[in-house]
Amino acid sequence: MTQLSHTDLGWSAHFHAQIDVDHLPLAARITSVARDRLFVLTTSGPRTILPPSSMTTGAFATGDWVITTPDGTRVDRLLNRQTSLARRAAGTGADSQLIAANVDTLGIVTSCNADFNEARLERYLALAASAGCLPLVILTKADLCDDPRDFARRAERLSPLVTAISLNATDPLEAEALSPWCSSGQTLALVGSSGVGKSTLSNAITTITSATQGIREDDAKGRHTTTARGLFATRFGGWLIDTPGMRALRLADASEGIETIFDDIETLARRCRFSDCRHETEPGCAVQAALAEGTLAEDRLNRWRKLLREDAHNSATLHEARARDRAFGKMVRSVMKEKNRHKD
Repeated sequence: MTQLSHTDLGWSAHFHAQIDVDHLPLAARITSVARDRLFVLTTSGPRTILPPSSMTTGAFATGDWVITTPDGTRVDRLLNRQTSLARRAAGTGADSQLIAANVDTLGIVTSCNADFNEARLERYLALAASAGCLPLVILTKADLCDDPRDFARRAERLSPLVTAISLNATDPLEAEALSPWCSSGQTLALVGSSGVGKSTLSNAITTITSATQGIREDDAKGRHTTTARGLFATRFGGWLIDTPGMRALRLADASEGIETIFDDIETLARRCRFSDCRHETEPGCAVQAALAEGTLAEDRLNRWRKLLREDAHNSATLHEARARDRAFGKMVRSVMKEKNRHKD
């Protein structure tokens, strides 16, 4: 492997401000997370290290920057993230699951067929906005569609922040359209449903080869092709984080992201006569006026309300779980302190 500089690996002033200059040689970027160890990349090459004794690997994400111990065998410190992608974990638990860290652009992959879904795109866009990432909608299977530009226009109407591109993921020349977002140390993360072409895109812009599976023609869905997150060098000088296909993206602590993506409705809401307007039957409601005028679609309003309700519920559940964890930890420390006092 060609020796890489810290800048090549994605290092920036954000991370440099957190360390002493003599600690720079100990900086490493996490490429993947295993059950009991971390795989990292340093300027001298790849390495396997262990988390600190006080932390599990679950506290780390692909893309994180860490400072290792002088012997290079263990993490000494996790650096504050520039961006952090997380969701409420699948299942009935209240845990938050890290998806990736220090991502510059979130590539939201969908396809020019029945997989295209505005509500799902808005979830991913809210995730990107809450994390501080640039959103990029990547529309695959453009070669199988009569008017791929129509899908791009529909995606870009969801938010002025959105850039949408359509391409044939199986054509390496068309995949080069992603180069501006994954060159010169930039990190691009790909998210989306299974079978939309994430693995095919990964193969096209990196040197990795992932197994890909076909699409069921009756519902345009595919099977999982990526099972783990990893940081890979792209052919353009940047980095790619590919993620497993997500059956569900449950937002939590994403209210700012939702407000950003639905800025058109938020702007209307600020014009309402009453500050506590529910945008239903209240007089002087600017949101209802926009509905009546046809400048706001009712389905978009309903999606905004649904995401706000879901985020409020999931955020409250997460905060309650964290409070319980803190209380339990405090109780354990108190018991251990009392136990040690009696020993003395």
